[in-house]
Amino acid sequence: MTKLLKTLTRDQSGTTAVEYGLIAALIGVAMIVGLQALEGGLTGLFNNIAGQL
Repeated sequence: MTKLLKTLTRDQSGTTAVEYGLIAALIGVAMIVGLQALEGGLTGLFNNIAGQL
């Protein structure tokens, strides 16, 4: 049993996939935050253009 646990703790074959998943999630969160920050500015810009038309 202890040999199996030692083998499992040394096995890092799935580590890369987990890291890529975390990076993708971080990029997704950053995109959502960035787009929400731009939303207010774009709304004001389009409302200004629509008002001038």
